[in-house]
Amino acid sequence: MASHIVDDSTSAGAVEMEPMPGYVDLITKAYTVMYGALRDCSTCGLELSKRTLLDNAYITWNEIILFCFCAFLWTQIRQGLTECLFKPLAEWCKLQNKDAAKMPESAWKLIFYTMSWSYSTYLLFFTSYSFFYDPPSVFYDWKSGMSVPTDIAIAYLIQGSFYGHSIYATVYMDAWRKDSAVMVVHHVITLALISFSYAFRYHNVGVLVLFLHDINDIQLEFTKLNVYLKSRGGSYYLLNDILSNMGSVSFSITWFWFRLYWFPLKVLYATCVSSLQSVPNIPFYFFFNALLLALLLMNIYWFLFIVVFVVKVLKMKEVNDVREYEEVEAVKGLVPDDQANDLDHHHDHSAVHRKHVQNGVSKDKHL
Repeated sequence: MASHIVDDSTSAGAVEMEPMPGYVDLITKAYTVMYGALRDCSTCGLELSKRTLLDNAYITWNEIILFCFCAFLWTQIRQGLTECLFKPLAEWCKLQNKDAAKMPESAWKLIFYTMSWSYSTYLLFFTSYSFFYDPPSVFYDWKSGMSVPTDIAIAYLIQGSFYGHSIYATVYMDAWRKDSAVMVVHHVITLALISFSYAFRYHNVGVLVLFLHDINDIQLEFTKLNVYLKSRGGSYYLLNDILSNMGSVSFSITWFWFRLYWFPLKVLYATCVSSLQSVPNIPFYFFFNALLLALLLMNIYWFLFIVVFVVKVLKMKEVNDVREYEEVEAVKGLVPDDQANDLDHHHDHSAVHRKHVQNGVSKDKHL
């Protein structure tokens, strides 16, 4: 991990900045370039991959040990904050039992992603890096084994170790949801991208990928926390309901804008097309682009959940996490029929004479 050795703004200035392409440009040019690269790769195979890996991958045992230590540290920090802060706070707020169980997870993720996204924002907009405005510049002056700037290496250590922790946390610490298996796959792919992009010195494009993805996690966890907080202590809080609705709208818009617009048109165009223009024999071209395309497919998959959420809102149903397993049917089998009928109205709420009705119970309504 070394300090800056190249002024990126100078390198970018030497090449005319390319305008951002459209979807048609991305598909046609990426197909043409990738097909041509595959056709010309007559020696592609396991032997070439092994030789390329040995010749171009640069990572030390000290860095691997530091990664493992930080992943373990994230787990300990989360457990400490959960027991000492998040659970007491949920109890103090008098959250419903099911919300109190999920609140620590969202609070932890909100804190981390706010911190990590703020740092990647600093790197992209308050330093000399021009990657966001000129994505092809991520490959300018690329050299095998080049030094990784210290500020970017820090971002990689933070994010890589966190996703190492997240694989464990999704299986053993988080509430299990319909998409939890996909989430584990997502974390594995993300960790693979982070690890291999660091080893092969594709760290510049990695910073851009992290910036484009972390913002949605901030909005998601903020929205979920306000969903949990709007019904607490036997009362309904309008402010938290409004904040959850605002967060939901913002989350839906930025998911499309950052992950389905900027990510393919800035990142994938740079990695599929511009990379070979700057580095004709760039190592593991197909492997890294396959991982990025898999990430895009998962973004599209999760966007389907967002569409379902929007439909629910348009039908005037309560904002909720559509990934949750349906708890109502499971509970119905455990309670008498007369109580089970009340569960059918679990999502209905309305204000009547300054009261809010939820779960069949009239609650005081507060701002």
